[in-house]
Amino acid sequence: MAHTKNQVIEKARELARVMAETEEVDFFKRAELQINENVRVQEIIAKIKALQKEAVNLQHYNKTEALKKTEAKIDALQDELDEIPIVKEFKQSQTEVNGLLQFVSTTISNAVTDEIIKSTGGDVLKGTTTKSPFNSGC
Repeated sequence: MAHTKNQVIEKARELARVMAETEEVDFFKRAELQINENVRVQEIIAKIKALQKEAVNLQHYNKTEALKKTEAKIDALQDELDEIPIVKEFKQSQTEVNGLLQFVSTTISNAVTDEIIKSTGGDVLKGTTTKSPFNSGC
């Protein structure tokens, strides 16, 4: 039975809804909420954003020494941010969610490839889509 592109997209949306209910995504959402409510985290992020704008201006006007100092301030603030436990947890959960997405994507890609190989009379183990007349065997 052939499926339409719209049916495939609907199945993808269904899979997305299922994935959104996993432990990994749930933890990610809770960590993001805590980050958004953490005053210290928000202060540091605001300072980083302001310094990034300053850095763009300094770069535009070729102020290399001032740019280096501003970039050093940004790096120090980023290090401070990365040491906050909720930020560490958020980044870890982000890595886990991205890993889950990559795993699902790879699984789908491999399964589609295998289906193409099988449907063309190929060999999944060899990764060929048709039976080769050169390897007829005994």
